[in-house]
Amino acid sequence: MNFGVGTVSGKAANQMDWGVNNAFKTFKDMEPKSVMDMAVIPMDPVDIGLGSSEKGNAISTVKPRKKTMTSVYLKFFETAADGKSRRCKFCGQSYSIATATGNLGRHLSNRHPGYDKSGDVVANSTPQPITVAKKPPSQGKAPHVDYDHLNWLLIKWLILASLPPSTLEEKWLANSYKFLNPSIQLWPSDQYRAVFLEVFRSMQEDIRASLVQVSSKVSVTLDFWTSYEQIFYMSVTCHWIDENWSFQRVLLDICHIPYPCGGAEIYHSLSEVLKMYNIENRVLSCTHDNSQSAIHACHSFKEDLDRQKAGPFCFIPCAARTLSLIIDDGLRTTKPIISKIREFVLGLNASSELSEDFVRLTTACQEGSWKFPLDASARWSGNYQMLDIVRKAGKSMDAVIMKYKETLGSRMLLSSAEKNAVSLVHEYLEPFYKTTNNICTNKVPTIGLVLFFMDHISEMIAACRETRHYPDWLKNSAEDMAKKARSYNNQVCNIFTYMTAILDPRIKVELIPESLNSENFLEEARTHFIRNYSTSHFPSMTGGYGAQEIEDGGSVSFAEEIARKKRRASMSSATDELTQYLSEPPAPIPTDVLEWWKVNSTRYPRLSVMARDFLAVQATSLAPEEIFCGKGDEIVRQRFCMPHNSTQSLLCIRSWILGGMKLKFKSTEIDYERLMELATNAASDNGPVGPEKKQK
Repeated sequence: MNFGVGTVSGKAANQMDWGVNNAFKTFKDMEPKSVMDMAVIPMDPVDIGLGSSEKGNAISTVKPRKKTMTSVYLKFFETAADGKSRRCKFCGQSYSIATATGNLGRHLSNRHPGYDKSGDVVANSTPQPITVAKKPPSQGKAPHVDYDHLNWLLIKWLILASLPPSTLEEKWLANSYKFLNPSIQLWPSDQYRAVFLEVFRSMQEDIRASLVQVSSKVSVTLDFWTSYEQIFYMSVTCHWIDENWSFQRVLLDICHIPYPCGGAEIYHSLSEVLKMYNIENRVLSCTHDNSQSAIHACHSFKEDLDRQKAGPFCFIPCAARTLSLIIDDGLRTTKPIISKIREFVLGLNASSELSEDFVRLTTACQEGSWKFPLDASARWSGNYQMLDIVRKAGKSMDAVIMKYKETLGSRMLLSSAEKNAVSLVHEYLEPFYKTTNNICTNKVPTIGLVLFFMDHISEMIAACRETRHYPDWLKNSAEDMAKKARSYNNQVCNIFTYMTAILDPRIKVELIPESLNSENFLEEARTHFIRNYSTSHFPSMTGGYGAQEIEDGGSVSFAEEIARKKRRASMSSATDELTQYLSEPPAPIPTDVLEWWKVNSTRYPRLSVMARDFLAVQATSLAPEEIFCGKGDEIVRQRFCMPHNSTQSLLCIRSWILGGMKLKFKSTEIDYERLMELATNAASDNGPVGPEKKQK
């Protein structure tokens, strides 16, 4: 769900380590903008429903009380309304009204050294819904700044941690803040929610304005999940390639899909999101989660676009989800064995003594090097790690279990039959592991590249079914794997994926899967290219006349003859671009696709426009590492626990911030670097707190 940028990470010898790998620019890079150098964003309680009449800050304008004594110490204390006690304006400590002023002076000297150099103390005010924190006098800054800083920093924490505002209502969290400063009073959760909603609206408007500037077609991906409240959600993410040949992606929205959560409801929600961003007529493709409801929704959306003659549109299933289901079939028989191995691994991860013994034994037995904690997730990365341990470090595993039999239990010891089953499945699925690893770490997993890998997977499945080496139980699993692979191929083989594949300079026609390689597709691709990209993107080549103007004319004028001649010439040139491109050998697989097109766009000016549109079509509905490794478990937990009143705003803002956008409140950027700088300065001015607490 997030559109942040990561770097391509390496792969350890015996452990999956898939990071977020892509070539997407951050939204920050895409939309450079000056950031306000500000310390505080003034809050308007009336606008966000706080029930307060104050504007801009939380300091009351109530006049200070008259002093009844002339002692210099009294200006640092405020008298209670009942006239029975006085309260320190710095720390809130209360004293009886009869307390001698000398005692008040000793309190100030012990608890607040340097108080006499703080200047005037802020006047007392009547209680308000949001209390103002009193800064230590050595800071010499407006007392209300502390509260603004604290609450905005807490907002950033809630967003990045994916925590609902109700988190701040937890009693002992509030007590912890009271320990630091008894006068601290956090905003109520309703106010945080109001701020989140306003921030969501401000940032969403920025995204809408930025999408207007996108000159190419866009593609969208859909993801679905259900929360603990049994609310069904859909996230919609937009993808495109900018004019500098960099991938861009941004989360558009997170929608609540109403009951019965079928194709009609998904279609309606998707249409509303695309219309809100004004891109419904510029969407080239939609990659969904393979569910029948999503397929029906995409089909309805395509029918709408066809009726409006808005242009071509295709929808394809997620390759990563399909591959994950295929692998699950391959693991089916060994799942109980993998569960036993995982229990052993969890024991290793929980005990430094066990893990150190395991590392020592594997080193002595030359059974590889293992980095802790080991991946114990229930996704493919963790399952393969379990197979890997038995296959490569079986002796060390047995030795550790025997040594700590009382702790681990002998039930974790695998029989020879179980080890043999693990060995066979490991051997069979190793090409699948290499495939998923390559897809996850590839900077640009295009449709062409993923189809190339999926074709290889189909060959591996067919080889298992035909060989005598594998037992019947594994061949039966391969039968089910083959059915899923065929279903995927049937859904994905169309003219759109064909055009996307051949526009990948690493694939072209030579490496395209046989099931997709058709002379008819090639001719259709050529026709689509000539019709949509030979002249429409280069109006100067046609003398400035549109096709409709020429076709509607009665007799052919001299000017129309010139325009048609120029059009025929440009179409011939366009055809030559495609022919020349396909006649050259494919680029090496490690080639950066976008960099290749950036360099060669001058050679293929029309074809490169088409490539920008079609190479943005996504092979997977999520980043592959979210499906194959433990990162997906973290995302699922966050989504599952999010309450309905915070899901949309909180998760969208989080995604946008991680993508490089600045958090905004009412169109004003929140400069968190400046806030942290001020917080650091305040901390250094305050000095250590502990000794002061002990002096009383």
